[in-house]
Amino acid sequence: MNEDGTPLAETDCDVLVVGGGPAGSTIAALLAERGQRVVLAEKDRHPRFHIGESLLPLNVPLLEKLGVKDEVDKIGMPKYGAEFVSYYHNKAVTFQFASAWDKEFPSSYQVRRADFDHILIKNAAAKGAEVIEECAVTEVDLDHDDHVIAKGRDAQGRARTWRAKFLVDATGRDTLLANKFDIKRRDKRHNSAALFGHFTGAKRFEGKAEGNISLFWFDHGWFWFIPLADGTTSVGAVCWPEYIKSRKTDLKTFFMDTIALCPGMTERLKDATLVSEVTGTGNYSYVSDRMAGRNYIMLGDAFAFVDPLFSTGVYLAMNSAFLGADVVTTCLEQPARAAKALKQFDAQIRHGINTYKWYIYRSTTPALRNLLMVPRNTFRIEEAVLSVLAGDVFRPIPIRTRLLAFKVVYYLNSIGILKSTIAAWKMRRHHVRQPTGGVA
Repeated sequence: MNEDGTPLAETDCDVLVVGGGPAGSTIAALLAERGQRVVLAEKDRHPRFHIGESLLPLNVPLLEKLGVKDEVDKIGMPKYGAEFVSYYHNKAVTFQFASAWDKEFPSSYQVRRADFDHILIKNAAAKGAEVIEECAVTEVDLDHDDHVIAKGRDAQGRARTWRAKFLVDATGRDTLLANKFDIKRRDKRHNSAALFGHFTGAKRFEGKAEGNISLFWFDHGWFWFIPLADGTTSVGAVCWPEYIKSRKTDLKTFFMDTIALCPGMTERLKDATLVSEVTGTGNYSYVSDRMAGRNYIMLGDAFAFVDPLFSTGVYLAMNSAFLGADVVTTCLEQPARAAKALKQFDAQIRHGINTYKWYIYRSTTPALRNLLMVPRNTFRIEEAVLSVLAGDVFRPIPIRTRLLAFKVVYYLNSIGILKSTIAAWKMRRHHVRQPTGGVA
């Protein structure tokens, strides 16, 4: 019974999905289509603000499979490439996704996440999932042979209980299960924090290149510049925590002062107006010890979060949902194959994340900047690297040897500029040891 004497709301279902972001809404739609009784509980009400507005080209076929591509096309800014700007080299280089190994995925979108996520959660409801918004799940009991018990509270303050055969944790950076199990670990090889806001009047490219994402290196980290379809531009600085801890002013002033440290970004924003609050976040990169168990899986950021340098967040979340839908189906319908399916799921997700981590860990090194700013397609190596930037890290395409060759060239370049390499390594080693909590 509730405190007011009303009966406790209790629901039986096959799958309880906690979290209505891209991962949760995607897997809820897929499982509901397959005939599973799915409940999706989301703590907020859509549309709601979220950062992470840049999608990868390999997102597009996922949107097509979900049946929402046409809707996303209406709210998205077409994105055909990525520009890297280095004041160390006094130049900018643009990579076109159409030049990747597989030419089938030449573009993607920049999106307002409030609109994008709303499309996805409405699609889950349309496919048959029971969507309950403004309902926070706070307790989970997984210690039963044939079911899971979860408890929460809805927008009216009523206690809710669900009895499900399987639980999907798609709670993002809230990391429901990782916190419950105490298995969330800070990434000891990476350490960053971010400041971000939205501007109008920012200087954009013309024509087809208008929607390209731009990435600017500067002494304390890097900036993103993401043009959105409504004329707004998302701008963020991902920095070493030690730099952000040096803040002596209010967050807005500090953000604008940080922008002034990057000449390329200053030029793009010289006639722009900040139209949002400035937001800061720390504890940026983490990974959990495991992502699955007998009656649960974790998707996207609920398992791990990596630096957003290559705009991987939404893609990794949605792709994990597609892979996760197959795993949940196997666990419910073919329990004898569940252990093998969960193991394969773990290996696939870790492979994708680790592929990106190699580049992210080295993104501030002179050697990687040198290679990106002077691209060469010898033996189709540039096409292979572009495939990684496009999100093509899960399919069995023949780029592995080219990526290995790129790494060999990277290490040779590092040796060739050994003094700079050692200095960058020492700086990175110093920064990754700094605590990140509360830096922003």
